[in-house]
Amino acid sequence: MAGSLADGTPLAPPPGARAGAWRALEEHRRRIERVRVAELFAGDPGRFERLSFEVAGLLVDLSKHRVTDETLELLTALARAAGVEALRDAMFAGAPINLSEGRAVMHVALRNRSARPMLVDGQDVMPQVRAVLEQMRRFSDAVRAGEWRGFTGERVTDVINIGIGGSHLGPQMAVRALRPYADGPRVRFVSNVDGAAIHDALRDLDPATTLFLIASKTFTTLETMTNARTARAWLVAALGDEAAVARHFVALSTDLEAVSAFGIDPANAFAFWDWVGGRYSLWSAIGLPVALAVGFERFEDLLEGAHAVDEHFRSAPLARNVPVLMGLLNVWYGNFFGAETWAVLPYDESLALLPAYLQQASMESNGKRVTREGEPVTWHTGPIVWGQPGTDGQHAFFQLLHQGTRLVPADFLVAARPQHPLTEHHDILVANFLAQTEALMTGRTPAEARARLAATGAGGATADAERLERLAAAKSFPGDRPTTSIVLPQLTPRALGSLLALYEHAIFTQGAVWDVNSFDQMGVELGKELAAALVDEVRRGVPDEGAHDASTSGLLAAIGRMRGLTGGS
Repeated sequence: MAGSLADGTPLAPPPGARAGAWRALEEHRRRIERVRVAELFAGDPGRFERLSFEVAGLLVDLSKHRVTDETLELLTALARAAGVEALRDAMFAGAPINLSEGRAVMHVALRNRSARPMLVDGQDVMPQVRAVLEQMRRFSDAVRAGEWRGFTGERVTDVINIGIGGSHLGPQMAVRALRPYADGPRVRFVSNVDGAAIHDALRDLDPATTLFLIASKTFTTLETMTNARTARAWLVAALGDEAAVARHFVALSTDLEAVSAFGIDPANAFAFWDWVGGRYSLWSAIGLPVALAVGFERFEDLLEGAHAVDEHFRSAPLARNVPVLMGLLNVWYGNFFGAETWAVLPYDESLALLPAYLQQASMESNGKRVTREGEPVTWHTGPIVWGQPGTDGQHAFFQLLHQGTRLVPADFLVAARPQHPLTEHHDILVANFLAQTEALMTGRTPAEARARLAATGAGGATADAERLERLAAAKSFPGDRPTTSIVLPQLTPRALGSLLALYEHAIFTQGAVWDVNSFDQMGVELGKELAAALVDEVRRGVPDEGAHDASTSGLLAAIGRMRGLTGGS
């Protein structure tokens, strides 16, 4: 296992039961790394049928991966050795698997549509979950029907969700994805503390018809509360009365004292719990903007779709467990082929924000350098996640996917039926979806490129042999670039819920194999702590003596001069 981590630590297999399975995969990779996927198809007419799966109505095709049946057997053996099944069962049982914070991880309870109890600390949390869902139903129905009125008696036409991280990315992505269903108030999202974000969101709105959702569990998040105070001041200045806040602001929070101090009626605070991580909170009260935009019944469809995948993940054997297999394939490429990134490529403009959502879900979950017990890892963990919708990406970074020197596993997603009447457009879109995964797998040899040039006369009648060889080399593709294809019948709320849960559990599987805690985010905290300490210095334009390194002090002083806070040029 050659190579090292970023800090120079030599790579080594995980210890204990996983070591044998890990070494078996290393040896297997050496045996098959030059096998062509196209050859595997040629020798196995049933490959697609055996390596494509249907789960909750979604078709997931894994047949274009650089794997054989033996590969999958060895990967599932690694999953067993890593205790994936035991950790999964512990999560569903409400055990505190978030070891660093001593918390249960129970976002699956938020979308539990069965009568089965879900326990945390021995208590069934489903009555609390159902109570908040009912509160969301009543409130969203009232706003959408015009029964909830603003301070001046006008109905709500616009909603601004103010949050950050998981309390922003999830609902923003879902509202964008489900916009064909949007029949309620217009919903906007503000997260960045950059004043341009809240300024631009407010500038064309009527305060009398605008509702704000403030999403912060503790009501102390710096970016969220800074934006919330700006929105509050804008509203009060326009309507002329502090009492207006109670009719135009609601809280997604559990700190009722802080909510009340802000001017929000505690009756309009929607609770969620410390066993719900931010990047898994879409399914909680954080999903209120989705219910406002498309209706609570469709929000419930989102929950139903996720629950169907939860049941599959909870009960399917590893060899047929789709999110487990998806997660293991990322381990396969990242740890045994040296892949550093993973591309998510939705062939659906409505899923434009899905790559960013999964970027947080994966990189915040599994971007870790210590094990669940706090020991340094000696193997690579989470990949860099990126992507954008097709076909735009085809005219940008696909060049690297096809002919670059780096291996980039990629997920391609498409809906069989569009949500719009422009079927000619959709036919072309689906054709591109199919063509890209086929081209990435099959490639084109130099000999094939030469033959095609000759057949089409593309080299020109007077082209010399040297130029033709250069052209053939430029037009050849290595192929064997691995892809997962996910086909939705249509991008409905239920299908979206299933898709997101599929990825959540794939990320869980990766974290279990890597033995990292996928449910804390300590790497987010240090910069936040330092920023809070720096605010006063930024306002003065002068660094505190000896408080920072020379670069930070120099930058702070230069910014102060540029802002005219101190002398100098």
